[in-house]
Amino acid sequence: MIQSQPRPSGFGLPSDTGGRDLGIFMPMANGGWILSSNAPALDGSYDYNLKAAQLAEEIGLDFIMAMAKYRGYGGETKHWNASLDSPMMMAGLAQATSRVKVWATVHTILQNPAVTAKMIATLDQISHGRAGLNVVTGSYRGEFSQMGAWPEGVDHDERYVLATEWIRAIKALWTQDAVSMEGKYFTLEDCMSNPKPSTPPFLVCAGTSKVGIEFTANEMDALFLSGGDVEELAKASAGAKAGAAALGSKIRTYSMMTIVFGESDEAAEETAAHFRAGFDEGALHGMMRAYGFLDSEIGKENAFTKKARSTFMTPHVLGTPETVVERLSEIFEKTSLDGLMLIFPDYHASLPIFGEKVLPVLRERFPADAVATTHG
Repeated sequence: MIQSQPRPSGFGLPSDTGGRDLGIFMPMANGGWILSSNAPALDGSYDYNLKAAQLAEEIGLDFIMAMAKYRGYGGETKHWNASLDSPMMMAGLAQATSRVKVWATVHTILQNPAVTAKMIATLDQISHGRAGLNVVTGSYRGEFSQMGAWPEGVDHDERYVLATEWIRAIKALWTQDAVSMEGKYFTLEDCMSNPKPSTPPFLVCAGTSKVGIEFTANEMDALFLSGGDVEELAKASAGAKAGAAALGSKIRTYSMMTIVFGESDEAAEETAAHFRAGFDEGALHGMMRAYGFLDSEIGKENAFTKKARSTFMTPHVLGTPETVVERLSEIFEKTSLDGLMLIFPDYHASLPIFGEKVLPVLRERFPADAVATTHG
């Protein structure tokens, strides 16, 4: 088994200057992150994502990230039934941008580590050092069983054993001339992968369980949290960082946030109420099935599906740009979060508003850190 190498002292650790990273979750599947027939009809197309990415760069955001999705949730809106390939889309967007960081998603149970190492090294070259990898360990039973890829008998904790073996193989391929390993799940025999990334790709995941935090602390640079209100986010971020510190490591913490603008706070609330009135119950049912909540493996919902019952799939902030500034400032002031990944009902309409009226104030209050790589 390839062992994780110690992180060089003082290299790539998150800075403590108080800065925050801001980016967007790319709308690369139809419907975006609002389960409603009344929400703007995001089509998930490359053209839509291209304009969103270019707007993100134009207004000065730090990163863009795309999930990987292989089966939608259906319902009246056919939510996420159409989606683009994450690494391929991000390669195109890397070519179409010059500064914003580009983070693609790969599922550990779908891609061989040698294939993933090559994909992300290619993304690094296209982006000139802006590449990142969002590592997803599984949990979507229906999504993978449709292609015969669900690992029966490999439970939640064991999937992190697989993921650890997977990411250590990738990091070895990125740094060594040839790699040989015979693991429980992957075997490499004098395996070569060239070219190497010019810059260590930024590694992020969303595992918030005890084993997920251990995996992040040992192998990743950052963790996405799914907490709801400010108090929950503060507790989750502090807990994750304390867990990493206990293992002798530092990690960055991020969360997702949907922004709904209005000419007044009341108007934004009315827009949200309109979305809720069109809630797609069938799509929620499809989401629960995808997570396995309709069978016996898990048996209870997670924070993501509980949040989706409110129509919005993430925590959200509603109001005028001035209200949004104050709400996001409160989040950063009261939590140890290092950044937010933003979602909008209509990215093309909302990103210019965010860039003109929200981002300059946040930058003044919370100067942006350079995203650093912390993994060994």
